[in-house]
Amino acid sequence: MMNQQMNDFVQKIEADLTNAVPASPLNTNLEESMRYSLEAGGKRIRPLLLLVTLDMLTHNSEQGMRTAIALEMIHTYSLIHDDLPAMDNDDYRRGKLTNHKVYGDWKAILAGDALLTKAFEMISFDAQLTSDIKVQLIQRLSQASGHLGMVGGQVLDMESENTQIDLETLQQIHRAKTGKLLEFAIMAAVDIAKPSEGTAKALENYGQHLGLMFQIKDDLLDVFGDEAKLGKKVGSDIENNKSTYVSLLGEQGAKDKLKEEMEQAYGALRQIDSQYDTTHLETIIEIFNQRNH
Repeated sequence: MMNQQMNDFVQKIEADLTNAVPASPLNTNLEESMRYSLEAGGKRIRPLLLLVTLDMLTHNSEQGMRTAIALEMIHTYSLIHDDLPAMDNDDYRRGKLTNHKVYGDWKAILAGDALLTKAFEMISFDAQLTSDIKVQLIQRLSQASGHLGMVGGQVLDMESENTQIDLETLQQIHRAKTGKLLEFAIMAAVDIAKPSEGTAKALENYGQHLGLMFQIKDDLLDVFGDEAKLGKKVGSDIENNKSTYVSLLGEQGAKDKLKEEMEQAYGALRQIDSQYDTTHLETIIEIFNQRNH
């Protein structure tokens, strides 16, 4: 479904991820553990989203590459920690043994910690960005990934296990846990490119609807997905007694909600200044809607 330019972006992301964590003089295998999860595959949708948004705004995606790699490091660290026995207790991720199953719990925790801090190092040493933009990106990424964003959403998600919650609370969880990093991908491009206020607001709205789309589709796949394609077992939300869009709305209700968010995302793109070609961002919507893993 991706065109050649988008595939080229993903290949560049993969190559840069491979080189992002060199061996250290400390002679431990911590970096091996970090790379194990970084190179485990995946859709790379967050860094891709940053690059295609920046390419649309400036035709110079290279300015955002180190920030895109930093974003994937944050996402990867969160997956390592999510898989731990104290949280989701998953044995497989993307068809491979999870980090703690290979390296042990304590090293998986430290690999995640190291990826988190490495992300901010990546941005701070980016010679292509001004100091003001780097500070802006670091502030935004801190908020998106911290207690007001991804981590806070994960806490609310864990606290909501074995508890009946309403749709508003569920959306609050996912706007923070999943949506904030997706929004960061888009708004990081805005920070670098500095488009008009109207376009910036439209892109922010697009990111919010995209984040909800992603999670609704995730909930559907957790019940109705193919384990072979997902690379992990289905039904984990039911097993952990979590409220989801499927459990609250039913299968058809969740599909209707997915369609509603998709239409809202397309609507946000129509508000972007006409000088910009939104084709890649429209493709991202279709990828989210049609993905099977």
